[in-house]
Amino acid sequence: MEYRLGEEKDLDQICELVSGAIENMEAHGIHQWDEFYPLREDFAEDISKQTLYVVYEGEELIALYVISDESDEAYQSAVWENPDGTAYILHRFCVSPKVQNRGIGKQLLLHIEQQVKAMGYESIRLDTFVENPFAQRLYRHNGYEPRGYADWRKGRFDLMEKKL
Repeated sequence: MEYRLGEEKDLDQICELVSGAIENMEAHGIHQWDEFYPLREDFAEDISKQTLYVVYEGEELIALYVISDESDEAYQSAVWENPDGTAYILHRFCVSPKVQNRGIGKQLLLHIEQQVKAMGYESIRLDTFVENPFAQRLYRHNGYEPRGYADWRKGRFDLMEKKL
């Protein structure tokens, strides 16, 4: 697998990957992402900020993620283990349905954790839709613990953290 910063040339494949992921989630009754979020513009902005990473297997985009210090104000309501300034946030984590159930999600999380730790952060925070059992299981089985919740347009999301 090749990990690198996303570039504008990746946008079409990013949108295809996300579209496939949305179809897959909806087929499982998970209505988390839709025509309003995430948008091509969100990914273009992530690319311009150099916070979006792509993962390729050969010529095929198989995953993407965003890591940054930005978070929604709802994150302030959580009871975090680490104080502010020592955590980085994982956003828009997406693995292609074509490669799911091969342990890729776990491999990616381990890579992201090493990447964030090498950047000097002590923990990773994220939010995950409570009605997405696949994401819930992935994060919980890999040491992420709930620290609070946020209620957004699509419903409730667990605010989670893992100390590195």
